[in-house]
Amino acid sequence: MMIRAYDEDYVVSAQRILGDMMDFAINTLEYDGDTFFTMFRISGLAHQFGSGNPSYVAGKTGCELVREVLRESGLKEPLVPDEMYIDKSPEYWSGWALAYYQWYTGKTFAKIHKAVSIAMILDMYPALHEADIMKFVSVMDEKLRDYYTETNLKRLRTGMGLSQRELAQLSGVAQRQIQLFEEKHRDINKAQAFTLFKLGKVLHCNCEDLLEI
Repeated sequence: MMIRAYDEDYVVSAQRILGDMMDFAINTLEYDGDTFFTMFRISGLAHQFGSGNPSYVAGKTGCELVREVLRESGLKEPLVPDEMYIDKSPEYWSGWALAYYQWYTGKTFAKIHKAVSIAMILDMYPALHEADIMKFVSVMDEKLRDYYTETNLKRLRTGMGLSQRELAQLSGVAQRQIQLFEEKHRDINKAQAFTLFKLGKVLHCNCEDLLEI
């Protein structure tokens, strides 16, 4: 069973708030989308939002979120009044769709944004904004797979200078199983907890660090 980022009851609100945030930041305050989203990530608010803190996914408007991002970034709040438009722009859609993808996959905004920029999401608007949201999820999954070609397991193993055989001997996990995880022929997210524990113990990491989320 896939684990979502937070309770489903909040996802509609989260989509609306992130959509309004991007709309206000880009169209009213005239920030470049990726510049503002980078501030959102660095401010720490993206972590709060992505983990489903009700104060952020339900308790603020998108404009309030923009102002908090600017404060946390050491910038002055704009003097313009809050604006949320009835007609939804491509910029609104970029935040709306991105919020859904983050919730659905449980990936961090940082990991998503590193692979797919806001500019790239805006380029998807003409083809996808009227499509089922799962089409967007599918396209995003493909782009992240293309970007993250190396699994966490392989990255951690090679970082410690271990071969697959050595990791198998030290952990007690079959070499073939390690190979299948690294080649993505077997989903490590569905591995038994004890298998992850044994690998993590050798690699000096938490079990969660081995998952592809």
